[in-house]
Amino acid sequence: MNNVKHLNKWANAHTYFSVDLVRMALGVILFFKGIAFITNTQYLADLLSPIERIGGGMIVLHYVASAHILGGILIFFGLLTRWAIIVQLPILIGAIIINFMGQMHTQNLLFSIITLVFCIAFIIYGSGKHSADYYFKMQE
Repeated sequence: MNNVKHLNKWANAHTYFSVDLVRMALGVILFFKGIAFITNTQYLADLLSPIERIGGGMIVLHYVASAHILGGILIFFGLLTRWAIIVQLPILIGAIIINFMGQMHTQNLLFSIITLVFCIAFIIYGSGKHSADYYFKMQE
């Protein structure tokens, strides 16, 4: 817990509005990716086809779509940012692995890697000063 408090203090001392805009853009991108998965479930099922023999495909489909939508909203507002990103990590790592198991989609691979890098950066950095977490912390 002290590590998280130490990271928050460091991030709040070194906060920049541009970093918060990147966090908000990440949230919007994840939200719209979740919407795209819900509106076109066949596309997501095709992406998950290399692992369909493992089972639980419909559970994974619902987890991915709902985690992207809810996580995108939370990340955009900066509310429980680290928790929302931790939920995204298995999805992004799985997206990278699936690209190597099945047909290679270089656009999807590049998108997944960039998103994963930003997610790891925001796990370390936190939600920043212009976020709901910071606002609620200051209300205490």
